[in-house]
Amino acid sequence: MNTERLVFELDHGRDHVELNQLLKLAGLCDSGGAGKAIVASGAVSVDGQQELRKTCKIHAGQRVQLDGIEIRVIDAPTG
Repeated sequence: MNTERLVFELDHGRDHVELNQLLKLAGLCDSGGAGKAIVASGAVSVDGQQELRKTCKIHAGQRVQLDGIEIRVIDAPTG
């Protein structure tokens, strides 16, 4: 099974993004509320472990997986 890989850059000055918002900002759902429902369903994992906390803080270096899609979170480039 091929995994689609996405990269998400944190905004300058931010050290994290909430999991439900990450799903929305990455285009995997239409709203933060829909993101919360997806997380609550048990379909999301963070760094290989199922994550049920809807507003879990996701930091640079972490990987989020949902339905064959992996999002790698990175710091925004400096300069």
